[in-house]
Amino acid sequence: MLPEPYRLHHRADFSRTVRRGQRIGRRDLVVHALLHEYDGVVGANGLHDQIPDDTLVRIGGPHFGLIVSKAVGNAVIRHRVARRLRHMCAQVLAEVSPGTDVVIRVLPGAATASSDDLLRQLRGALRKLGAGAAAGARSGGPS
Repeated sequence: MLPEPYRLHHRADFSRTVRRGQRIGRRDLVVHALLHEYDGVVGANGLHDQIPDDTLVRIGGPHFGLIVSKAVGNAVIRHRVARRLRHMCAQVLAEVSPGTDVVIRVLPGAATASSDDLLRQLRGALRKLGAGAAAGARSGGPS
């Protein structure tokens, strides 16, 4: 399961990632990624960094958010898809650059897609956006 510190919770974080980040569509997912450039100045609480336009940006490990609309299915199906995707996000956590916010918008086909197929689509999208690791580091084991 995806640990709590790596989740996006606030609407502003979702909006910023979707509006300012890069986007790539796959068959069952649309992945938005916003790579934050920060100068290493950490706020008093160690979690935030101030950038010039006074927008608050999180630093640290990557953060993931999910958008699962009613078009995907009823509540049971939507929650099942969200649980599967959170598990996949936990698997790719080490592959995503620190300081990256990722929002995954789920398309209706994800309800019937296999977990392996969704994971392949997610990894491919992150790699194409420049947020994922190189092909050799995808195994998750030592290189």
